[in-house]
Amino acid sequence: MIVVKVTTNGITVDGHAGYAEPGKDIVCSAVTALAFNLIDSIEALTKDSIEYEADNPGHIDIHFENLSEQGCLLVDSFFIGISNISNAYGKEYVKLI
Repeated sequence: MIVVKVTTNGITVDGHAGYAEPGKDIVCSAVTALAFNLIDSIEALTKDSIEYEADNPGHIDIHFENLSEQGCLLVDSFFIGISNISNAYGKEYVKLI
């Protein structure tokens, strides 16, 4: 199961969905794509400062403080995307806390 924790100053994505075998797991791929798109979008479209770690497979930490309105909108968009994946495939694969 992937656990996504969204707080006021960060997002943590942990685990593997287990929806399919590694390399063919569309749920893992979708969550990973959303997380990296969030990082890239904040860096490219805002002047916000973020730090992130994505060194270990199945774990992404994104840290931020005092996001701009644009940055908050991007985080909200990420949350909507993750929620949609969780609702479509089931909370046994993606859990939001």
